[in-house]
Amino acid sequence: MFGLGKKTSKERPEDKTEAKSAAADDKRPEQRGEAMFETKLLIGGQMVDAEGGATFERKDPVTGEVASRAAAATPKDAVKAVENAYAAFGEWSAMGPNARRAALLKAADIMKTKGPDWAERCRAETGSTAGWGHFNTAFAAALLTEAAAITSQVNGEVIPSDYAGTFSMAVRQPCGVVLGIAPWNAPVILGVRSIAVPIAVGNTAILKASEICPATHMLIGEVFKEAGIPDGVLNVVTHKAEDAGEVVEAMIAHKAVRRVNFTGSTRVGKLIAQTSAKYLKPVVLELGGKAPLVVLDDADLDEAVNAAVFGAFMHQGQICMSTERIVAHKGIADTFLEKFKARTEGLGAGNPHTSDAPLGAVVDLETAGRVNELIEDAVAKGASTPVRGAADGTVVSPSIVDNVTQDMRIWREESFGPVVSMIRANDDDHAVELANDTDYGLSAAVFSQDVSRALAVARRIDSGICHINSPTVQDEAQMPFGGVKDSGYGRFGGRYGIEAFTETRWISIATKPRHYPI
Repeated sequence: MFGLGKKTSKERPEDKTEAKSAAADDKRPEQRGEAMFETKLLIGGQMVDAEGGATFERKDPVTGEVASRAAAATPKDAVKAVENAYAAFGEWSAMGPNARRAALLKAADIMKTKGPDWAERCRAETGSTAGWGHFNTAFAAALLTEAAAITSQVNGEVIPSDYAGTFSMAVRQPCGVVLGIAPWNAPVILGVRSIAVPIAVGNTAILKASEICPATHMLIGEVFKEAGIPDGVLNVVTHKAEDAGEVVEAMIAHKAVRRVNFTGSTRVGKLIAQTSAKYLKPVVLELGGKAPLVVLDDADLDEAVNAAVFGAFMHQGQICMSTERIVAHKGIADTFLEKFKARTEGLGAGNPHTSDAPLGAVVDLETAGRVNELIEDAVAKGASTPVRGAADGTVVSPSIVDNVTQDMRIWREESFGPVVSMIRANDDDHAVELANDTDYGLSAAVFSQDVSRALAVARRIDSGICHINSPTVQDEAQMPFGGVKDSGYGRFGGRYGIEAFTETRWISIATKPRHYPI
């Protein structure tokens, strides 16, 4: 539909006559019967080629076959996207809140029907399970529904003035064009989150797609177009990995771009922040994490184990909120570990194309290698592995590393894979100290049957999010989502998104003549 995401047929009449040449031609994966998605750029409501017709390919992390071929935007293409977004801004920002709400609700309804499409694209481009694609679809639809709900909540206040006859107001209004930059790991959720609230409050947007999942992210543009949202309100740009810096800076530098909304790694987030600062552009950053799950000595251990399994290994541990550290009181740590080990050993990881295992593949061989390096470093320095998951290429089974100490890389480094550390605490104060011994501060969790005690611990943990008797992996569209320290700054969700993506202005009205000293 709309020239987007067209899946190449698995067999064509000419295949038989060209079989020999196709087998020798790595540039023609469709001749080998591979599932491949072709995408262009979405600029001003039109599907267009990149300058010079340049493209790039994303390969399936499990099979190595070409999963997608996408337009490779240049900085010139990126500027065109900004210009088209700016051209659409006047009409969209002037549109009444109920009209914007209706458009977003229609997009949400359409999005709900695309689960199978997103499941297939997520699986092909990122190695995830089909279930992860369906979950992404449902949550992204909820994000759009929540965004629709806030279109009429952009308000202000009347502020008393010292000047008689002067009526002063603080008003919020759309700021202009918002650049949303989304990662691959929860592609539909994070792609939609990067642009939904900005668009809802009257801005127009560019979604800078991840080079790892261009076809997945482009489908967001297709949904908006199918919903009838005006041309230029959402533009989608794809590019080669090596062109990322130039393409992104071309957009941030443009005077029409007034906000940058980035979700991704802390390393890249710092670069985005530096570039945005150079052009004085406010930026919202949601970055990496090293989430602790604190288990106090009065916790319901079965519930804590259930949350730990989900938090550590859901989507192969490739979630910014993934549980990377379990900080357990030493009195119950062994019992907890025994239960946790049994649950973890029962999890399976498999090829997402052929297996219904609960875990799929990690995104690339580099991730598999990093996880293995972190485990080997820890073991060499005295840690043990109650569960050591096997690896078959990018299909990596979960691992538990026990007795982790501060001299081990896994203590500090974000693994972003299916491995979790066990750390023992002497008491509540020690547990807080251990939980805070990280550069990150996104999500955390505390388990205790004494809610007052748990709350006291939670309030002392340095994180933007903390859940009591719930897993570290938890999100709701209306909540203030974001981190502290190296996990970034700014908040998404509900009215917090309104604050991030609107300008506050002071407007005054003099109702009678003023007296001036000169």
